[in-house]
Formats: sequence, structure tokens, C-alpha cells
Amino acid sequence: MAGSPELDNLLGPLALAAGAGYLLGALPFGYLVARSRGVDIFEVGSGSPGATNVRRVLGKGAGNLVFALDALKGALAAGLPLLLSAWYLLRLPAGPGSGSPEVVLLGYAGLALALVGHSFSCFTRFRGGKGVATAAGGLLVLMPVVALLSAALWIVVFYGTRFVSLASMLAALSLPLLSVATHRGQIGIWVTSLIAVFVVIRHRANVRRLWNGTEKRFERTPAGPGQGGAP
Repeated sequence: MAGSPELDNLLGPLALAAGAGYLLGALPFGYLVARSRGVDIFEVGSGSPGATNVRRVLGKGAGNLVFALDALKGALAAGLPLLLSAWYLLRLPAGPGSGSPEVVLLGYAGLALALVGHSFSCFTRFRGGKGVATAAGGLLVLMPVVALLSAALWIVVFYGTRFVSLASMLAALSLPLLSVATHRGQIGIWVTSLIAVFVVIRHRANVRRLWNGTEKRFERTPAGPGQGGAP
């Protein structure tokens, strides 16, 4: 036998969780919401299809809608593969229990690939956002206490500085520390560490602007249909 029965039983569901996670994450809600209003979000503002740029260009309602949809796809990517795969595994005599690390891994796999899909969407020529809302939605399902504490830090930093990028990066960097503090286990610590690194890398241009003092504080710069926003 090449591996344990638990591992053999897990490979199929793990592949399904990863594939479903990528496709859910790749759904380009920011692009679609902006396009429905006559705007190509890749051509206005910062050029990002994330909720921040959509809100800056098209206003609060559109931005909040994109944030909610991006968070929802993260929650679904983490939750649905976990539930469906757990149901399948629990029907097998050699399957792991619902709380085992093997089953929890499926949720993390779904979330991890959702972040990849969101940032490199196959529907928008592998362009995408920075993954903050998607990560928040998935982590709210997988580790709600960590997600809520990180969100509280985001709120404090954002309202203290008005820099969305700084708030997002510090909130992401807090995830592995909070995972350790709340005893989330090795899988949780590794996944949140990877999420933190991923989010910071996706914000590398913001890091340069913050260092140079040229990063813009958040403010709405509306653009009508077919018009460009501020660069």
C-alpha cells in the first residue's frame, strides 16, 4: 500500500475541494458589478477589481456589494468542500472523523485555492484582486475568533490612518499570531502564515508607496459610466 487508508480516502475530496475553491474564487464579482454600471474596473482607479477600488470609483453601495460577494465566495470555498467531503468520508469505514485534521484540511485547501482564483482569475485573463475579502469570508467559517479579532485590528488601523492597504496587511500579518494564541494547530498556523505572505505580496506596490509617502488615503473618487476615476 502506498499510503494509509485515511490519506487514500482523502485524495479525491482534496482535489475536488481545491478545484471548487479555485473556480469559486475566480468569479470576478468586482469586474461584473462595475461592468453592469458601464465601467471597466481594470481601467479606472487603481485598476483592481477589489471592493476598495469599486467603492472608490462607483460608490459605497457597489463597493459593499462586491465586498459581500467576495467574502461569500471565500466562505463557500472553505465551507462547501468541507461539508460535502466530510459527508462522503464519514460514510467510509476507514474515513476520518468530522473533527480530524484530515477533514479540516479540505476547508483550508478550498480557501487557499479561492485566494489564488480571486487574484488570478481564469475568467479575466488571470487578473484579479488582492484577496482580503475572500480570505475574511473563508476564515470566518474556519476560525471565526481569529477572523473577528483580525477584522477588529483592520478597523482600528483603517480608521486611525485611512490607509486600506496598511490595515489589510497588518490584519493579514496578525492571522498566524492569532492562530497560535487560539491554539488552531499546525495546519491553521501554516495556512494563515501563507495567507499573510500572499496578501503582503499582493500589496507590494502599496508597500512601496507607503514607504515613499505617496500612498493615497481612502476617499471616494466617483466615475460615471464610461468614465475613468482618479489614477
